[in-house]
Amino acid sequence: MSISLHEASAAAYVRGFHVLADLLRKAKAHGGDALVEQRLAPDMLNLAGQVQRASDTAKFGVARVADVQPPAFEDNETTIDQLLARIDGTVQWIESVPADTINAGASRSITRKFGPNERTFSANEYLMLFALPNFYFHITTAYDILRHNGVGVGKLDYLGFAG
Repeated sequence: MSISLHEASAAAYVRGFHVLADLLRKAKAHGGDALVEQRLAPDMLNLAGQVQRASDTAKFGVARVADVQPPAFEDNETTIDQLLARIDGTVQWIESVPADTINAGASRSITRKFGPNERTFSANEYLMLFALPNFYFHITTAYDILRHNGVGVGKLDYLGFAG
């Protein structure tokens, strides 16, 4: 069985954002906006940065595969409500890109620079080897920041199966 690029990307991103939004709502109830500036280590992004990078990874992932222009966000969120609004805006944009437009990118090559190195991916490789792992890294790190700061979240919350 094969899955489409839309299913592998847009659908996965939207599901991940629903999980992240649920985590943030629990954070809001636990510690509120003070959690937005928390981080796991001095050289890592804070919670706001993790949400912003998840948003960027998803919107640029879809945009590059579908060959469409993504929205620009300012990366100026300082509250959980603003982070939730960022998630909503990202999801709305992803859902506005037609599945056929994403799927049409299957034969597209995507070239990215990583420091001084450059790598060209097929659309499938780009999604599976870079965009999706990067997206889940930021979702996981946001979860870890919340967990580290005492927010009552567990594996079922991360998986999206908690009540």
